[in-house]
Amino acid sequence: MPRPPSPQPTEVELQILRALWDIGPSPVREIHRRLNAEKGTSYSTTVKMLSVMLQKGLVRRDEDAQPHVYRPAASRERTSRDMLKDLIDKVYEGSALSLVLQALSTGRATRAERDEIRRLLDQLETRSDQ
Repeated sequence: MPRPPSPQPTEVELQILRALWDIGPSPVREIHRRLNAEKGTSYSTTVKMLSVMLQKGLVRRDEDAQPHVYRPAASRERTSRDMLKDLIDKVYEGSALSLVLQALSTGRATRAERDEIRRLLDQLETRSDQ
């Protein structure tokens, strides 16, 4: 039995969404130009991926415009938040702490990033004390 399609974007779908977030609402040719430059994607693949993404609700299409114009259905921030929540639920059994500890234990956070994390934690503590 085939697996139902995931509501989360695949890697290729994310590339298309990134292009749309960066360049704004665009026709297929403009999206393809961006993907082709990055990965050498064929035009037919771009069209097919946009069709799949339309069915999944990841993009919207303005059919009144000629050529049709595609736009992301959700913001970069909302998509990131949804994907992160899904990752936390699936991999870390709902524990954001486990995710953060794992991420920090990789040693890839720069001093500036660690300082920003400390600032955010201080800000969250201040809010909860009020």
